[in-house]
Amino acid sequence: MKGRLIAVAALSLMLTSGANAWNDILNSVWGPKGNDTGGIIPWTPENELNAFDIATAQCARWYKFPVATSILRMPGNYIAYKCVWDPPVVAEVRQRRHRRIDVNIDK
Repeated sequence: MKGRLIAVAALSLMLTSGANAWNDILNSVWGPKGNDTGGIIPWTPENELNAFDIATAQCARWYKFPVATSILRMPGNYIAYKCVWDPPVVAEVRQRRHRRIDVNIDK
């Protein structure tokens, strides 16, 4: 009876730890994940080049527009974005002109 109890306990311990590992594999982020409020894209140099297209395809399902919220350029980090109803306003960047000052140094 004790042998059977120990065998059942050992088997349940093995199955529980295996199920936890399998759950981590299924719930990890291997590709872009998102919904109607935004999402994340695992960072790689290739994904950074295509991040806007990936986010646009995800947000377009709900007729929304993507806005990048963070880009952490390290392996293991993510590109995060949110989906908004209104298209983002592109700010006009004005070039600041500096006056050139000629300096003559006499020796």
